[in-house]
Amino acid sequence: MGHLITLATSLVRNDVVIPSSKGSRDARTDTEIPLSSSLNQWALDFNGNYRRILDSIRIAKERGASLRVGPELEICGYGCLDHFLEGDTVLHSWEILARILAAQEARDIVCDIGMPVIHKNVIYNCRIIIHDGKILLIRPKMWLANDGNYREMRYFTPWAKHRQTEDHYLPRMVQQVTGQVKVPFGDAVVSTADTCIGIELCEELFTPASPHILMGLDGVEIFTNSSGSHHELRKLNTRIDLIREATQKLGGVYLYANQQGCDGDRLYYDGCALIALNGKVIAQGSQFSLNDVEVVTATIDIEDVRSHRAVKSRSMQAAGAERYQRIEVPFALSDDRFGRAPTRFQDARFHKPEEEIALGPACWLWDYLRRSRTQGFFLPLSGGIDSCATATIVHSMCRLVSEAASRGEQDIIGDARRIAGEPEDSTYIPSDPKEFCSRVFHTCYMGTSNSSADTRGRAKELAQAIGSYHVDLNMDTVVSAVQTLFSTVTGLRPRFKVHGGSSAENLALQNIQARLRMVLAYMFAQLLPWVRGRAGGLLVLGSANVDESLRGYLTKYDCSSADINPIGGISKTDLKKFIAYAQTQFELPILEKFLTATPTAELEPITETYVQADEADMGMTYDELSIFGRLRKVEKCGPYSMFSKLVNEWGSMLSPLQIASKVKLFFYEYARNRHKMTTLTPSYHAESYSPDDNRFDLRPFLYPANFPFQFAKIDTVAQTLPDRSQENASGMQE
Repeated sequence: MGHLITLATSLVRNDVVIPSSKGSRDARTDTEIPLSSSLNQWALDFNGNYRRILDSIRIAKERGASLRVGPELEICGYGCLDHFLEGDTVLHSWEILARILAAQEARDIVCDIGMPVIHKNVIYNCRIIIHDGKILLIRPKMWLANDGNYREMRYFTPWAKHRQTEDHYLPRMVQQVTGQVKVPFGDAVVSTADTCIGIELCEELFTPASPHILMGLDGVEIFTNSSGSHHELRKLNTRIDLIREATQKLGGVYLYANQQGCDGDRLYYDGCALIALNGKVIAQGSQFSLNDVEVVTATIDIEDVRSHRAVKSRSMQAAGAERYQRIEVPFALSDDRFGRAPTRFQDARFHKPEEEIALGPACWLWDYLRRSRTQGFFLPLSGGIDSCATATIVHSMCRLVSEAASRGEQDIIGDARRIAGEPEDSTYIPSDPKEFCSRVFHTCYMGTSNSSADTRGRAKELAQAIGSYHVDLNMDTVVSAVQTLFSTVTGLRPRFKVHGGSSAENLALQNIQARLRMVLAYMFAQLLPWVRGRAGGLLVLGSANVDESLRGYLTKYDCSSADINPIGGISKTDLKKFIAYAQTQFELPILEKFLTATPTAELEPITETYVQADEADMGMTYDELSIFGRLRKVEKCGPYSMFSKLVNEWGSMLSPLQIASKVKLFFYEYARNRHKMTTLTPSYHAESYSPDDNRFDLRPFLYPANFPFQFAKIDTVAQTLPDRSQENASGMQE
């Protein structure tokens, strides 16, 4: 008989679990692996996090698991940031761990739980391995995430004593529960009666020399990874490829647990707990979900690992591998039950980028809405594609809530009732997304004399299609009042460019309209619930996309200034694809009108010879902006490096001088508008070239915007390069 072992990875919304078993190392062992796919933890929500952890353990045990693995720092939440430096965060984490150790739910199962630990006055990001009320091992993280959105070295120190352990003296509150005074602290593995378990933490999988390599050579057969990995468009395939690669050459079982949900800031942790065996996926959890706890199961035969490793070259390396200290547990992961077939391999599941946009920001909005305890959203709906995309994402959120309610998800139904203003004894079920949208989503078209009937009509039709509570107003009297005040004080009246005004006058008159819309948005967000006979206020949604922020094509403190922005990390190109997808997937034919409309701010008067258009205003297309953004951030290009790359990529279409002009214009506009990023609305992080100044893209905001040295070098080189675009044009004519 094979060694059947049940493992569970839980995402609160994330964990990993292995079944209670009484096999022997000499028997063949099939391993049944429940994968609790997600825990939706929240920074500093100790009571809620404790409840979700216990729920995941309970579900894992009900499914026969004997090992449960949770997401990174799950007790306090991954997103505590500088709160990790507070003694309270560590103290309360120990208090919650003591409650877990004493809980009956945590008996007869090995649990891998994450929290910060202070060892010899140094703060570490740790995994605590427990079994039957005892702590087996505290394993500190050795390679910390410190790029992009991550700043772990601001709070934690990496454990530098590889394959070594020390004694860690437990707090008295924990000693009273476990009866232990000290426990092993460091880099070790856990040996059960039938296999050996090694531990990785998130970033350690992404490093060139990951710990699982040496652990695998020393006989570790099951690897666990507790992660706090956020969603980014098109990123999941990288993560899954690394998980498969971890066991393809090495052999073994890899259990990946990740957090899922909004932890309190710009990131959405995208779950997708996963089990891989010898380089192939056998179980995969959801990437996006409204549920707080998910569990997925699979069954493996541990002998498949041993047969996969029966390769001479691997054996030669293993024979000389350095030894890990083994923490022994009188416990087996497998059992002797017959009749279970190992789970078949499956293809990894990936969402298309349009689906990721429909699901990720929608789940993030739901978490933010229910946790902020507000009564809904308010969105200035302009009739353009950006605010249309934001509204469609809110519609997607309402669809997800409705689907969950139809499945009888009581937590989601309870949150929906509270948000919709229902009394505590209500039996309301948000089964219709359009009806639920009418309760929680408020839109407003703020027109002026510069607005067109087309944008007003599109906004009204979209609001009707998705069911939002819609207000249509003209704000010319407010704009006129501000202009009159200025004229009274100065004796001068500014004019638009089309009426003979200067560039300064033209820009100021546009900004007046834009900023007044922001003021009105917050006024309506505060008072519309009162108008509808309800208490509370609304969250104001922004709708500036990542390309406009990068270029600075927005008014500081206009409607881009809001409480949160679900599309602030998404490119215009991807938003258009999302709208095309939603048109058919959500049955919203009105979206076709947004796709074919010319993007315009409608802040200048429309004449017979002039209609304001975004790309003409910016001097570059949105597709070009996406390319500039990726080169600047992802490829780490300055002005000259970007020019050099684009000469090779665009040389057949544009002359070197034309390319130089485009690059210089981009960097000039980016630099002189960079100050706007310091006040950018908190946005859902989705794009690798986001200019978010909070912690992802740290740059100065006062530049020498004409880059005299860099631009001069570009000009010098551009004048010496041949113009291949003319050769290409001649070839086409022939």
